[in-house]
This record gives sequence, structure tokens and C-alpha cells, in this order.
Amino acid sequence: MSTAGGGSEIAPDTMRAVLDADPRSWPLALRVVLVTTLLSIVALLTVGAYLSSVIADGLYEQRRDRVLEETLEVRNDLTDTLTQVSGATSTQQQDAVSSFVQTTGGQGGGDRREVALVPVETTGTVFPVASSDRTLFDEVDDGLAATVSEQPDSISWRSIGREDAAGNTAPALLVGTRVMIPGAGSYDLYLVYSMQEEQETLAFVQRVILGGGAVLLALIVGIAIVVARMVTTPLKRAAHAAERMAAGDLTSRVEVSGGDELARVGESFNDMARSLEQKVDDLTELSHVQQRFVADVSHELRTPLTTIRMASSVLDARRESLPGDLQRTVELLATQVERFEVLLADLLEISRFDAGAAVLEAHREDIDALVERALEDVRPLASARGCLLDVRMAGADTGAMVDGRRIDRILRNLLTNALEHGAGHPVLVQTAADEESVAVVVQDHGHGISPEDAQHVFDRFWRADPSRARTLGGTGLGLSISVEDAHLHEGWLQAWGQEGQGAVFRLTVPRRPGTVLSRSPLHLERSFDRTQADEAVSTTPTGEIRIGPEMLPDLDEAEGDRFEGSGDGGVER
Repeated sequence: MSTAGGGSEIAPDTMRAVLDADPRSWPLALRVVLVTTLLSIVALLTVGAYLSSVIADGLYEQRRDRVLEETLEVRNDLTDTLTQVSGATSTQQQDAVSSFVQTTGGQGGGDRREVALVPVETTGTVFPVASSDRTLFDEVDDGLAATVSEQPDSISWRSIGREDAAGNTAPALLVGTRVMIPGAGSYDLYLVYSMQEEQETLAFVQRVILGGGAVLLALIVGIAIVVARMVTTPLKRAAHAAERMAAGDLTSRVEVSGGDELARVGESFNDMARSLEQKVDDLTELSHVQQRFVADVSHELRTPLTTIRMASSVLDARRESLPGDLQRTVELLATQVERFEVLLADLLEISRFDAGAAVLEAHREDIDALVERALEDVRPLASARGCLLDVRMAGADTGAMVDGRRIDRILRNLLTNALEHGAGHPVLVQTAADEESVAVVVQDHGHGISPEDAQHVFDRFWRADPSRARTLGGTGLGLSISVEDAHLHEGWLQAWGQEGQGAVFRLTVPRRPGTVLSRSPLHLERSFDRTQADEAVSTTPTGEIRIGPEMLPDLDEAEGDRFEGSGDGGVER
């Protein structure tokens, strides 16, 4: 088929990439495993995040409660210590405070604990003391100090990040409270409890959850693969069986095992296959019976038809000596006998094709010469119809190895069909050739056919308009025989048209037997303007029509007289 215009086409690599990117084109098993894996990952991440959050909150709350208990104990101990040195000198108080801070720091249930004591109101001179370096005082911000000052009887705390000796920031809990001793003054007690152990515990738990999730994900993927194979394997078997049936093996069946839903699908498929095989066998047998019946009847009718034809010939030879009414009867008899002979010949030819007995007798023939001969046969009919035959020969090498009798039959059928349905309008006959093939186009400008009807025009006994009577006494088998003749040449016989404009029939045959056709020298889908017929010759490998400014018609130039002869069957050159 020819392609009009210069529309772009999607490259095969691009189309393949699009199909690969579309998940709907992936195998079912792959999609099942991928969806299961993605959903499992989301579920495991959600559960892992939840467990990690719950464990982190539990470790923090447990450590905080223990820290508050220890802070309360440290405050009581500091109260006792300061009470004992309430009447001592400043030096004694400073020594007692330093000793308490150094003793208390580093304890706390085996965890590292830092202590800082800041005097607020004292009776003597006591300086702030810390169990470690003085950077501990920098951790106490104004907000915590204000909270401790406003709520001296309670314990305040907040989470901080404390750098260790290696420079790494470790989580810690800063706790503050106020100790007031009559006669000794008031002191702000700050303690920093390291939460490094809880952090390590949480990291360990997270690693365990991550490792367990990975193992669980691998198990889920393995289970998904097994389940997908369990589902898709029977489907693959059914698909392979369906493909074998589509290729013609009607004995193909699906192996069924078990009694589940997939097994019922397999059983249903096998029942359908058996039913289809039986129906095809019945139809095949019926077709063979019909073919034998047509062949037998056709052969049996030849003998009586020969006798009738001989009798009709005798009567027709003496028709002038018969009365007037008998002359008309003899004329009708001769016409119907001739039509009966054509019908019988067509039936015999169809039976040969059905039986595979048709043989191609190929010889070197000139297609243009065959067209000329067919035109001579139909010229009287064209004259009677008042149809102009617009003939445009290739005028070059149009030789091919063909069966001249069959090609002549095709051409006569196409020309007769065009004259019958051309409604008296001109009929275009055009030939062309290329390196591999030769082609003939017969185009009429009559009632036309739709693209849908063009798909059925070669069916046996098919008529586009059953209500319109045949005027030439055709059998309805001419185009069916013609397309079989074309196939016997390994060629094409194609039809196209537009309702109300006309119909186009194109015959394309290879120059040499065995050549696989890939294009035709003439376009099938073409304009019904006869002035553009020469532009319908394909000059490109793929047969597209190239459009350019030089191909546009000159509307200012008057169209000359293109016809030779009168309209009663003349031939345009």
C-alpha cells in the first residue's frame, strides 16, 4: 500500500524503549514480585521506624527516671554535707564542697556522671566547683538557671549533646536543682548524666531490626517468586497451547493437575479446544463435500450442456427461417446457454483452486501486450456503453514470467467490471514496472466502493449493492478467480475506492517466480482526477508520494484536448 504525505514514524528502538518502560508490558511474574517487594519494603520500614521510636522512648524514659532518683539522692547527700559544715570557716566549707563534688562525680551506677555546684547565697566565700573542667558551666544556659531559681524545690532537666575526649558528641541529660541550707547559704546543683550506653543499645537494636528486616525481605521475595511461578506456570502452559492452536494445531491441550481455580481454567480451555476441533473438523468435512459436489455437478453438467449448446447452435443458424416469436426465443436460448457455459467454466476453475490442482504455466510475456489484447476484447462493450478507455502504457520493459492465459483472464474481469460499474464515465488503464515487479491499474469513475467493501470485493458471489441487477450476466466469481490467479503468481490483486467517486483495482506480479513483493510500481490509493494519474507512479523505494512546488498544477494554463476519437469507445493515449 502506498503512503501519502511525509508523516514521521516512530523508530523501532524508541517504540521498544517505550514498551520496556511501560510496566504493563512486563511479565506477570516480574510485576507480582516487584509489587510484593515494594510493599514489603514499605511495611518493613514502617514497622522498623515504629519499633525504633518506641524502644528509643522507652530507653530515654527509663534512664530519665533513674537519673531523677539519683539526683534526689545526691541532693540529700549534699544537704547533709553542707549542714555539717554550716558553722565552719569558708576554707572548711570550700574543702567540703570540693570533696563532695569530686566524690559524687564519676559515680551513678557505673555511668560517667559530672557534677557542678554553684553557690547562690553563702555566709562565707565559696567558689563554684565542678567535677571536670569548667566547660561544664557552659552547658548551663540562662533558661535552665531561671527554672531552677523559680522552682527551687523541684528537679529540672533537659537533653543536651556533650562532647567526649575524642571530640564526638554524645547524648546526655542535664539536671538542675537548688539546695538551701540555713546558716550555710543556697547552692545550685547541676549534674550531667551520660546516655551513651542507651545510645549504643538503641543503635544495636536498630542494626538488629535492619538485619532482621533484610532477612525477612529476602524470605518474602522468595515466597513471592514461588507463588508467582505457581500462578503463572499454568497460565504460560495455556498461552503456549493457545499459540499452537492459532498456528493450526487443534490437538493442543493444557496439562491439568489439581482441582483449584487454575485447574478449572485449564479444563475449560481443553473443553473449548475439543469443541473447536470438532467444529473445524465438521466444517472441513462439509467444505470437502461441497467441493466434491461442485466438481461432480460441474463435470456431470458438461455433457448435457454440450448437447444443449449444439442444439442451440443449430436453431440459431436457422433463426432467420423461423417465425418472429420463435426467433426471439432462439436468441434468448443462445444467450442463456452462453451464460451457463461461463458459469460452469467458473465453477470448474474454482473447484481446481479448492482442490489445489491449479498449475501455473509461466512464460515470458509482455504485460503491455496482454493489456492491449484485453482492451481489444472489451472495446465493443466500451463502445456500447459509451465509455472512454484512457490507456497509459509504461512504454518500457514490462516483460515478466507469467501465465498469459490467467493474466488475460484477470485483465478482462477487471475491465468488464469497470465498464459495468463505471456509469459511462472514462475508465483509466495504466501500467508501470520496476526492477522487481510490473503492475496494472484499472480505475473507474462510477458508483465506487467504500474502503470497508473493498475488503470483501473478492469474496465469492459478493455484491456491494444486492438490489442493483447485473447487466452483463456475470456469475459473481470473476474477481474471486482473479485473486486466486494473482496468488498463483505470488502477486497482489488489491482494491480501493471512495463511494460516489469510483474504484481502483491494482494487479502487481513479480517479474520472476519466487520473488517476494515488497512494493508496487503504481499507487493504489490515488486521486480520481485523471490529470494526476501520471503522478501515481511510485518513484521511491517505499512508494510514498513526494510533494513539492514543482508538482503543483498550473491553474492558469488551459487544459488541452487530451482525447483522440469520440466518446463511444475511443482510446485516449
